[in-house]
Amino acid sequence: MKILEEKILEEGRVYPGNVLKVDSFLNHQIDVSLLDVIGEAFYEKYKDKNITKILTIEASGIAVACSVAKHFNVPVLFAKKSKSLNIGNDVYVSRISSYTYGKEYDATVSMRYLGKDDTVLIVDDFIAIGNAMKGLIEICDQAGANIAGIGICIEKGFQKGGDDIRQMGYDVTSLAIIDEMKDDGTITFRR
Repeated sequence: MKILEEKILEEGRVYPGNVLKVDSFLNHQIDVSLLDVIGEAFYEKYKDKNITKILTIEASGIAVACSVAKHFNVPVLFAKKSKSLNIGNDVYVSRISSYTYGKEYDATVSMRYLGKDDTVLIVDDFIAIGNAMKGLIEICDQAGANIAGIGICIEKGFQKGGDDIRQMGYDVTSLAIIDEMKDDGTITFRR
């Protein structure tokens, strides 16, 4: 997606350790006009898949999921990274190792909101090594929910996450795939 790639080149910042900061427009401060274009792009790709839920993981994926859900006119469901007292014990749980934060956590989704009658579009802001996506897939499997596709704003194509999920048989749509990031800030997109 040209508009997203341009925004990444204009405002993204590359840090050591293959970290790309896009917090000025995607996951801290949010450019809602861009988010609307992103939501529409995922809608156009999956509009014929009878989506009933948009699933993501807190926190950065929530804004993207809300934009996508607006276009589908379906609810957003997000996996919580910490179990709160008010979620109850009837939950699906997946243990996820976070590349970004360097720790493990349990992602939980209430059984009340996800089941075998759901067709899910999973969305997130990034995919790197794919652990969050694998965790959300596991949660959908526990629920018996159908996964229609996986929508990613930015894929780090030089890491294995997107390819791993595709090899598992899932339809992954990444709006911007980065093949290389250099310490000097140079970003190369897949063509």
